[in-house]
Amino acid sequence: MDDIKPYEIAVPESDLADLKVRLARSRFPDELEAAEWDLGVPLADVKRLAKYWLATFDWRAAEAKLNRFPQFTTDIAAEGFADPVNLHFIHQRSDDPDAIPLLFIHGWPGSIYEGSKLIDALAQGGAGPNHPSFHVVAPSLPNYGFSSGVGQRGFSIDQYAEVLNGLMLKLGYDQYATQGGDWGWFISRALSHHYPQHVKATHLNLDVARQPTWLKHPVLALEHSVRPYSQHEKDGFARSAWFLKEGSGYGAVHSTKPQTIGYGLADSPVALLSWIYEKLHDWTDDYPWTDDEILTWISIYWFSTAGPAASVRIYYEFARVNRGEATRPNQMTQEQMMDWQPITMGISHFPKDVIVRPSTWTRAGGRVVFEKTHPSGGHFPAWEKPDVIVKDLREMFGKNGPAAG
Repeated sequence: MDDIKPYEIAVPESDLADLKVRLARSRFPDELEAAEWDLGVPLADVKRLAKYWLATFDWRAAEAKLNRFPQFTTDIAAEGFADPVNLHFIHQRSDDPDAIPLLFIHGWPGSIYEGSKLIDALAQGGAGPNHPSFHVVAPSLPNYGFSSGVGQRGFSIDQYAEVLNGLMLKLGYDQYATQGGDWGWFISRALSHHYPQHVKATHLNLDVARQPTWLKHPVLALEHSVRPYSQHEKDGFARSAWFLKEGSGYGAVHSTKPQTIGYGLADSPVALLSWIYEKLHDWTDDYPWTDDEILTWISIYWFSTAGPAASVRIYYEFARVNRGEATRPNQMTQEQMMDWQPITMGISHFPKDVIVRPSTWTRAGGRVVFEKTHPSGGHFPAWEKPDVIVKDLREMFGKNGPAAG
């Protein structure tokens, strides 16, 4: 445990000065007449945010808010990789000796910031048996935030899972639960597949699933065939179709040419701002973003240890595995991740997520003991609806809940 070192975010003044120089020299494109969000982020929005970032935004204040959480770094090795990952993480222990170890896993374009609204409430718990407490571990994924990058090919979902499981074991949590959406969904599925002796339950907020078949899931297939779709499910099909048709181009770029897009993300703060802000706008449910929230979110990527280009490589590596080009043994495809696993699961559905599937589909992934469909919320519910996520976790893991014990 001696190599677990306290950490405090402290971006050098030279990096702050460099950012201001780049923002001051930004060159903006023109824009079509009557341009709307269907073309991408409107020019006026980007100009406003870039000006605020340059002249008004206070990174030191944002840094101080993050530094109120206990943070650490430690080296975790992945098999077959020469250098260990220097993993950065928040570790907020509860005062409750019976607290549940919970691993919060962010995705792209998320970070520890995404989960920061949950941490205090989950660690403190509350009165009564249905207000359990949690020891919250919220890492910056490798290649993200204040964790180091990976310089070798082949670091796919399974390696992310290997490193996070190694972290939990190093912290003394032989058994734990996970929570996540986006890449957190995929990494949770890999964790429960590879390390079922350690991962005892998982709560997910992304509906990656396929229609149940009569051969594999006859009961769910029967329910799917006879029960009409709810309005939520009909809207979910429409939302998913919109995303695949109009909102998934970024993924094609990340999955095929991550190095090329990386030059823009690493060199231009305006390119990074527009690339990520589009998702914050399009993937949420009319969330009232403040400029400070947006720029804190983006700044974590700009100031990240490995640089913002590193964050998109996960798409390329996972795409290779899905194409049958795995470079490491036992790397899981998305199809394999959607297979049934003997894991206790909870699922929270949000109508403006990027993929919204029927309950009969998502319940084919494991032993679902908790499920809740919410009337609002999008792809980042830990940020958009933190009270809802906290309530769902308490209901699922409370002493009277379906995942108790």
